[in-house]
Amino acid sequence: MITSISRATVLLVLLALASAQAALPVSIGGQAVTSLAPLVEAAAPAVVNIRVSQTVVPRSPFSRGGEVAGAGSGVIVDAENGYILTNHHVVGEADEIQVSLIDGQVLDAEVVGSDAATDIAVIKVDAEGLVEMPIGDSNKVRVGDFVIAIGNPYGLSHTVTSGIVSALGRTGFSSDGYEDFIQTDASINPGNSGGALVNMQGELIGINSIIISRSGGNVGIGFAVPTEIASSVMQQILDYGEVRRGLLGVNIQSVDAEAAKTLGIDVDGGALVTRVFPDSGAEKAGLEVGDIIIAVNGKKVSNAGELRNTIGLLRSGDVATLKYLRDNKERSAKATLGRAEDQILSGADIHPGLAGASFSPAGESDDSGVQVDVVEEGSPAAQRGLRAGDIITAVNRVRVQNLSELAEVAGNSRILFLMVQRGDRSLMLQIR
Repeated sequence: MITSISRATVLLVLLALASAQAALPVSIGGQAVTSLAPLVEAAAPAVVNIRVSQTVVPRSPFSRGGEVAGAGSGVIVDAENGYILTNHHVVGEADEIQVSLIDGQVLDAEVVGSDAATDIAVIKVDAEGLVEMPIGDSNKVRVGDFVIAIGNPYGLSHTVTSGIVSALGRTGFSSDGYEDFIQTDASINPGNSGGALVNMQGELIGINSIIISRSGGNVGIGFAVPTEIASSVMQQILDYGEVRRGLLGVNIQSVDAEAAKTLGIDVDGGALVTRVFPDSGAEKAGLEVGDIIIAVNGKKVSNAGELRNTIGLLRSGDVATLKYLRDNKERSAKATLGRAEDQILSGADIHPGLAGASFSPAGESDDSGVQVDVVEEGSPAAQRGLRAGDIITAVNRVRVQNLSELAEVAGNSRILFLMVQRGDRSLMLQIR
């Protein structure tokens, strides 16, 4: 009976029956595939274990400082230059990084660049004889494809697990991140972060990043950043030393089927343009308030979040082809993207008490204020009560309508009294 067949036997049967379209190779290096061992032997040397240490400075006389250690994984993608892809959350705050190869060699590493919004980082080692993993095209990945995950779960070096791609395009884990995750049931546990998700051709298709678990261990739901995103972030870091994220220059709201019906528009989803910023790529492309963007570069846009993700994963300077509705008629335009950083202000540049927060224009009207985009956990801004999503409308009883007014008023004061709109409540926060 099927119930008596072991899981391993079932997997081998599935592999034997899988068609070429399921991405199972007939051979690897001339060796017939009767197990995944040839694939693992080819891929595993490119996966490294990462150990990090960070010095934590106490924020008050009552908090404890000291050195904190952590572990994760990484993937060598450029053996000649020693470049390794991993997660931002593994190395982003590290003071010291050590990389262990499969042969036991331990190397010091340095961060080349890191991007919190996509959770991707590039580190570098100086060594000869490294083995790199070829980068595959994550756009060709399909639900049901066989995959393996290689990493350092719980410190267990070069652990290999197998499974399938469970879903594509997963989002919603971070309000301020750019997400398009590959979901897999290949076992991913703490320590796998930054490791490789590999297809049956031995190509890297994702950097393992997130698990969902009440216990902290694997429950068959893991997520990887696709190589389309990881490669783009890495190339920007290598080219510019930073990520230059694209900016369309609009404020938007989601349009679902019910909203579209109310507006008398024949569409099942999209992003409604509620503001067009002056001199932006959107304005130059002819977009207007009331337009509904339904696709970017041929990819359907179902809501505001999808538009934000799609644009944010493009580079500044890229030309985006937009499909949109105006007066219920479909139109298209090409917009050259600006830099997202041009409309984001760092709290540390305004006032020490706002460090750890970033701000952007809040909305479409002149009196909409300034929105708090991100507040880092444990930062001065967080300790003083500021939250992501807050809208600042006044500082020290002086109304602020945009970023420049916030910077001007707050930058001239030692103590700040912020008038904040949080949902349907108004608050006043004191910042010192």
